[in-house]
Amino acid sequence: MDKKLFSYTALFKTPDEIIHAAKTVAEAGYTKFDVNTPYPVHGMDDAMKLPPSKLGFVTLGAGLSGTILALLMMGWMMGIDYPIIIGGKPFFPLPAFIPITFEITVLLATLTTVGALLFFFFKLPNNKHPLHDTDYMKNVSSDKYGIYIEAEDPKFNAEEIKALFAKLNAGSIEPVYFDEEEINFKAVVADKRFLAVLAAVAVFVSISAYLHLNKLLYVIPFSWMSDQEKLVVQETAPQFENNSSMQEPVKGTVARGFIPYPYKDKPEEAGKLLVNPLIPNEENLAVGEEKYNVFCSPCHGYLGAGDSRLNEQFPNPPSLHSEKLRNWTDGRIYHVIAEGQNIMPAYRYQLNRQERWAVVNYIRVLQRSLNAKETDL
Repeated sequence: MDKKLFSYTALFKTPDEIIHAAKTVAEAGYTKFDVNTPYPVHGMDDAMKLPPSKLGFVTLGAGLSGTILALLMMGWMMGIDYPIIIGGKPFFPLPAFIPITFEITVLLATLTTVGALLFFFFKLPNNKHPLHDTDYMKNVSSDKYGIYIEAEDPKFNAEEIKALFAKLNAGSIEPVYFDEEEINFKAVVADKRFLAVLAAVAVFVSISAYLHLNKLLYVIPFSWMSDQEKLVVQETAPQFENNSSMQEPVKGTVARGFIPYPYKDKPEEAGKLLVNPLIPNEENLAVGEEKYNVFCSPCHGYLGAGDSRLNEQFPNPPSLHSEKLRNWTDGRIYHVIAEGQNIMPAYRYQLNRQERWAVVNYIRVLQRSLNAKETDL
């Protein structure tokens, strides 16, 4: 049986020689050729006249697909399937979607790029090549620089190529042939041996992950996080007489920061007895403005005019500039913030005591700004 020719190869001793050879071969009109060097040689891409890789288009397409998929998914979830008003934000809050969109874009682009590189460009599971185990490959993997022109090149002529390589002062000019196994081999992704290797890798990774997460982490010294001196909810605690980890508070005591509000359901008393402890300086007003804009402005509007930003999905509150509210004491406004009123919920869990008084101060600034007296001017 006659051997099937794959290519003619040529070896050179220096980077300058291989650059000159690659440039000459490219200018001669050959397109089915490649260069092999023991390390990257600067300027080789230009010498070979290599076109831009098509892999970038795969990455771009996959990345854009990830971006569109992420935005459609979150838009459908939050705007159509289960719309929720969060702090007065729209149903499609693009800034909040950016982190997830970025992650899915990068994830899909990366995985698709690797998959295309392995299975389309490298043609896995085929790992055979006529150059493997040849003297040419052994030389270019060590200290020589090589170039080969494939027999499939439209301009291929064995005598002309040998003459071209000889003119370039190549140290060794040799033909490379396909062996019988390479000729008959057909790259099939569903190859049984390839699938068996993938299955073995999947089983190994799964078992390894299970052992690491469920066994190794509970072995000294890796168990330092799980074996802590702590009380786990609803588990026994032998250091207490009742063996319970969930102990009731000591009678007659109040946890620090949890003093009960003394004017619950007593708005008039709150208005008379509560006094704002904060002075309206720049620092306190900055805190009040920040908290007002986050928690109050969705319904009351940024200027307190009652112009809700919820697009009539929630009843508009009265203006904070009415004569009634301007005549309220600071304590009365504080009571409404802490306990709520009518359909307005309480904000005692969202705002601590200092922040509530800071909001009261900022409301006073809004009222004064839209109801200024002549003396203020």
